[in-house]
Amino acid sequence: MDKKALSERDICTKFITPALERAGWDIHSQVREEVSFTAGRIIVRGRLHTRGKRRRADYLLSYQKNQPIAVIEAKDNKHSLGDGMQQALAYSDALDVPFVFSSNGDGFLFHDRTGLGEQTETTLGLDDFPAPDELWERYCRYKGIGSAARPVVEEPYYDDGSGRSPRYYQRIAINRAVEAVARGQDRILLVMATGTGKTFTAFQIIWRLWKAKQKKRILFLADRNILVDQTKNNDFKPFGQAMTKVTNRTVDKSYEIYLSLYQAVTGSEEEQNIYKQFSPDFFDLIVIDECHRGSAAVDSAWRSILDYFSSATHIGLTATPKETKEVSNIDYFGEPIYTYSLKQGIEDGFLAPYKVVRVDIDRDLQGWRPSKGQTDKHGELIEDRIYNQKDFDRHLVLEKRTELVARKITEFMASTDPYQKTIVFCEDIDHAERMRQALVNLNPDRVAENRKYVMRITGDELEGKAELDNFINPEARYPVIATTSKLMTTGVDAQTCKLIVLDQRIQSMTEFKQIIGRGTRINDDYNKHWFTILDFKKATELFADPDFDGDPVKVYQPKPNDPIAPDDELTEDEVAAGDSAEGIEEAHGDYEVEEGATWQNDDTFGGADLGSDEGPGKRVKYVVDDVEVCVVAERVQYLGPDGKLITESLRDYTRKKVKEQFASLDDFLRRWHDAERKQAILDELAEQGVLWEELAAELGKRWGDEPDPFDVICHIAFDRPALTRRERAEQVKKRDIFTRYEGQARQVLETLVDKYADAGIEPLEDPKVLTLAPFSSIGAPMELVRAFGGKSGYLTALQDLERQLYG
Repeated sequence: MDKKALSERDICTKFITPALERAGWDIHSQVREEVSFTAGRIIVRGRLHTRGKRRRADYLLSYQKNQPIAVIEAKDNKHSLGDGMQQALAYSDALDVPFVFSSNGDGFLFHDRTGLGEQTETTLGLDDFPAPDELWERYCRYKGIGSAARPVVEEPYYDDGSGRSPRYYQRIAINRAVEAVARGQDRILLVMATGTGKTFTAFQIIWRLWKAKQKKRILFLADRNILVDQTKNNDFKPFGQAMTKVTNRTVDKSYEIYLSLYQAVTGSEEEQNIYKQFSPDFFDLIVIDECHRGSAAVDSAWRSILDYFSSATHIGLTATPKETKEVSNIDYFGEPIYTYSLKQGIEDGFLAPYKVVRVDIDRDLQGWRPSKGQTDKHGELIEDRIYNQKDFDRHLVLEKRTELVARKITEFMASTDPYQKTIVFCEDIDHAERMRQALVNLNPDRVAENRKYVMRITGDELEGKAELDNFINPEARYPVIATTSKLMTTGVDAQTCKLIVLDQRIQSMTEFKQIIGRGTRINDDYNKHWFTILDFKKATELFADPDFDGDPVKVYQPKPNDPIAPDDELTEDEVAAGDSAEGIEEAHGDYEVEEGATWQNDDTFGGADLGSDEGPGKRVKYVVDDVEVCVVAERVQYLGPDGKLITESLRDYTRKKVKEQFASLDDFLRRWHDAERKQAILDELAEQGVLWEELAAELGKRWGDEPDPFDVICHIAFDRPALTRRERAEQVKKRDIFTRYEGQARQVLETLVDKYADAGIEPLEDPKVLTLAPFSSIGAPMELVRAFGGKSGYLTALQDLERQLYG
């Protein structure tokens, strides 16, 4: 056997897999081959999308199912033994496995990341591969897992037979949490971006600890009623009769899994503190969802629940840890044991990418000052000062500004999809209501179809709140547009939300991340693969902040006079306004609360005068209806492959990316003409962030017809005169190059030229093109291929056509 003539797959089948079997690995339960562990980054192409390459490991070895401990990268025998090692180490980083192997079929290069071996890298023969027990023993020593803790760590995941298993990052989070608990760690923090399955991750952690009898009575705490109900009915459903939801009535202590709202177990009166009906040691595990909210503040009433059950293990889950000088998740839970960021989720293809449309309004940039003695629409004397973006819709309402924002929203939706689920984030409830009215008036036909086309969904209004379930239900068409303030910032699983509108001044990074998270979910069934952010308040400048997608840094400074963070503790009035934290927007929606501000005794908040005409915490909001406003600038920003917004022009960005790939025009032309599939080059550049459809549309407006991506590259990167697709097609027709073909073959080629003029090169290279109209009217696909003398003849003719198109 000539080993060097074998393919990589042959090397795996004939040498690597048998070596694993001889070492005692169970091929069916412990060994997985060709494991794709990412979904492939979504690449948006106009209104369509494609996916980039998935990351794939040749072998993933697990001691227990779904607990990988080793990765193997295979190469064919033309490579050396260690040629796959660096690739394998990159997979090891992603998959969190400490044992790394590469092989070319002659043996193995073993890289031990535990530091427990005599040396880091060792060459092994084909018969020297470590046995499962040997690697597991070393893994447990590396992780500090003693013999008493091993049954807990070895407890399998819940498996309902549906084939659903944790994604690789969920598995890492679950395993690290279970291992930490097994080692005796009692405060644990997991940071996972919105839309990455925190609740499913929490379920698997609880399931394994409960089944292993490590934890017997468990409390799951959330701050939104909808979150508790979703959790109980969906991810936690396998707990069945062992599970109950705590209400604010007498508790039943016969259950093992308890789900509860913070508000259901605490209150201002001592007898309302339902949780004190349990003994302090009743629960041995508490999982806190969205732990950046109530439990983050030291003086929060919600924290008192955790303090009461302090002997239990506490696991905090959040997408956005809160780290300020006044409030800290890390101070309580410790550093996160695992972080999976929005950037990583988008790169892996598990979260939806986005584009930003920034709209700057003249009055926002220039400000507005009333004339002397000017009164507003209601006769109120307007305080004489300059009002700017910080004031609009908080202290001063410019009605024509509201109408302008509503008009831009309507125009965008009309040009893309008027029925795309849209959330408009407003400054407060009053602003959300005015925005609702403006959108209703600009969409009379849609509202006539269904009055719920636009709804205000806020914590104070029962009919709007009642529509929240319909808004997040992918199968419910209405409501389409939801105007809101605080209610929909967190915990709203809006899988099909395609447009997020920011007409709210956002200065909290935590809140900004939560709002962006409303659009990051992917739903293949409803064609939701990306979303747009329409920004009127410069909020998306926070994307440029290093803290946006970085690890949280603890800056907490305990003080004797602890502050009241507006989204941390609820009063009775707030709870009455809504069943949970959304009530905040009634009590605090009328003014801006800076982080760190404290209540004073003089009707001020953090020293800022809120006015006293309407009682403590109230002030006049001026309404002006005769000030003209207009858009002075509008630009689109796209998400680049590095996870950052492309802020330079698309032309400049494209020129830079193309020249990174091709040193000169000749270099590009040579590669283009040699490529069997031109689309492969375009896809490669698309993965680098080159947006063909946007560029072609931009140039097409100037030239009167869309250019070919080939011409986009030549023109933008190398300043070469360009042709449109139609001009290239006409040139081919004039040359009459099809004279050697006749009948169906000639018809096919002429139709391919027309197809190219209409849709570009991609359809020509698609093997299914002959099954589509108008080819289906010429003949059946096999019949058309036979007209060229067979498949090779057809492909030769197609390549000849491409040479003529680009000659």
